[in-house]
Amino acid sequence: MGIKSLIAGCAGLALTAEEKAFFRNENPWGFILFARNVSDPDQVRALVDELRECTGRQDAPVLIDQEGGRVARLRQPHWPAYPTGRFLGDIYRRNGDEGKRAAWLQSRLIAFDLAKLGINVDCLPVLDTPIEGAHDVIGDRAYSFQPYEVAVMGRAACDGLLAGGVLPVIKHIPGHGRAFADSHKELPVVDTHPAILGCTDFYPFMQLADMPLAMTAHVVYSGFDAENPATTSRFMIEQIIRGWLGFEGLLMSDDLSMHALSGDFSQRTQSCFAAGCDVVLHCNGVMNEMRAIADACPQLADKPLYRAQKALERVAAVLPEAEEPALRAEFAELCNPALV
Repeated sequence: MGIKSLIAGCAGLALTAEEKAFFRNENPWGFILFARNVSDPDQVRALVDELRECTGRQDAPVLIDQEGGRVARLRQPHWPAYPTGRFLGDIYRRNGDEGKRAAWLQSRLIAFDLAKLGINVDCLPVLDTPIEGAHDVIGDRAYSFQPYEVAVMGRAACDGLLAGGVLPVIKHIPGHGRAFADSHKELPVVDTHPAILGCTDFYPFMQLADMPLAMTAHVVYSGFDAENPATTSRFMIEQIIRGWLGFEGLLMSDDLSMHALSGDFSQRTQSCFAAGCDVVLHCNGVMNEMRAIADACPQLADKPLYRAQKALERVAAVLPEAEEPALRAEFAELCNPALV
């Protein structure tokens, strides 16, 4: 059976009979977990196993947003709290080597947490470069207001995840930091001149174009395409993301249920693929939405299939587990235990 070009969520802590039947029939490429899917480590491991059993693929991607700060689906008391991207960026601005090491360590430690659960993809790093006054949907999730610092810290974060056998997802390509609206709720429009975007917002994504996975921004860049957000803009994907930025990995949409997108779920799905997305992401686990999306999803084939396979090949051999306590101690010392 073919694999659908879909990353899907589920409703609760365990799969319902309806969800199992749906996932077995549709065979999505991957899954994504949210806080509603998390209670304790044993439960998460069991849910991840259930999801993969539906596909019959033990390497089926299971994604999560575990950034640190306010965007963390795994929380205390079962999992450590990690600082924000901005906090790590502040370390970098005091001492560049220590900042890069802190970013690497945080990602490496998150990879330890995820690998124990069977989760093999983290939607990190945030490569958006915010500007003063922009909407706080990015805010302190970003490493810096300086594109070069974002790129350096993002590279360290990716390397830490990859060293732990977890795939990073660079987001939100080609840049959400300049948006003055939250794309979860409405469609942001960025009117900045293309030449400025090229040396600011786009810069970190160009520097990390070799990463295996990227997530689009539901943002209109009016200097390129005044009608469509990047997610559904053929010009933005072909000419900017693939062309100018040079990203050759697997391109996934941001969540199709976000209000920045228009049309019903079938139309949204078709628009993403027509624009050039490789896979679509649907997060909320609402079954009638998933059915409409799956019906409009093609099977993975040709270049998207190749990109998906190449991404999974990037999972590296992991460090021995005995290294974990020493790495945690080093990270705590770098960050100051009172602030972690």
